[in-house]
Amino acid sequence: APCPQWPYCRKRCSYCNFNTYVVPAVDEAAVRSCLVREAQTLLRLSQVHSVSSVFFGGGTPSLASPGTVAAVLEAVAAAAHLPAGAEVTLEANPSSTSTSRLAGFRAAGVNRLSIGVQSLDDAELRMLGREHTAAEARKAVEAARGLFPGRTSIDLLFGLPGQSRDAWAQRLEAALGLCDDHISLYQLTLERGTALAAQVRGGALPEPSQDVLADMYHTARTVLAAASFRHYEVSNFARKGALSTHNLSYWRADQYIGVGPGAHGRFVPRGEGGRSREARVQILEPAAWMREVQSQGHGTRSRVVLSPLEQLEELLTLGLRTDEGVTHERWGHFSPQLSLQAVFGAPGEARALQQQGWLVLDSGGLRCTWAGLAVLDSLLPDLLWQLQRV
Repeated sequence: APCPQWPYCRKRCSYCNFNTYVVPAVDEAAVRSCLVREAQTLLRLSQVHSVSSVFFGGGTPSLASPGTVAAVLEAVAAAAHLPAGAEVTLEANPSSTSTSRLAGFRAAGVNRLSIGVQSLDDAELRMLGREHTAAEARKAVEAARGLFPGRTSIDLLFGLPGQSRDAWAQRLEAALGLCDDHISLYQLTLERGTALAAQVRGGALPEPSQDVLADMYHTARTVLAAASFRHYEVSNFARKGALSTHNLSYWRADQYIGVGPGAHGRFVPRGEGGRSREARVQILEPAAWMREVQSQGHGTRSRVVLSPLEQLEELLTLGLRTDEGVTHERWGHFSPQLSLQAVFGAPGEARALQQQGWLVLDSGGLRCTWAGLAVLDSLLPDLLWQLQRV
């Protein structure tokens, strides 16, 4: 699953600490040729035969032209098999999603859209430093649903400074009236070095309490479940089978290839005789990344061979985020000698967590209960400790 990154934005949001750049002008032809070349190189290196999904993230990939998206998809299809039904997602901001632009992306091969709505309240959007208004967000989602029916996802943030339980419940109701069949909900994290964190630290904005945050999350799950959404991952909800193939492959610890500045990847470099899965990160800064791609074919900044234990730690950390959990089959793929039952069925932390109603270990595998999914971060240290001991 290739994940091409477009690192540029028109404006930096007040809460953002991603690897994004606001520049006066982008040499799109140069960036495009480097994305194409790096995709070709890394796909060749991985010797992947078939691609299940492609995800254009960022930054703001909807600022790239449809021609760039088409060129990358053509490169992927030439280097590996890209089935006709493969999921091709583009992340988009409401401010760069005119109907004609979206139609251009669809013609280029995009068949799923993920729109960063974040809020449907103008005051909240201003606080977040978003470029768009609530009305523009509505218009963008409606245009997207016309072109990508059943395959338009929206992102929403909760736990904003000063946001009350009631305000969040209202945002959620508004989102339900607007959304398609997929919603991603993220608790706002105040990252060091961001404008919003400085405002909260300086006392200009109040920070919500942990109790209120837990309540907001519980409210969202209950409301969405009542609207026939399956809570298939900690932050993701889908109905009518509209789960994200790309994100599921990531949580199931499948291989994926990161293309572009700051992109992350996990794959076995079989093309150079590699036998072990590697964690890779591409060079963060776009100009430096482009220079490296032009001279070496790819701009990998770091590559670390993951030990068998590290691979199982990742599988556990990611897999337990989903409602299916870690299946016996998937665990066996990474740990042929030591079964899930052998590691977590014996007396210890996992058994205690099962008795307390947070975890289930049965014929399906190891997974969180409905209650456990809400507190996963507090369960993981005990489980990882038990795994490390074994």
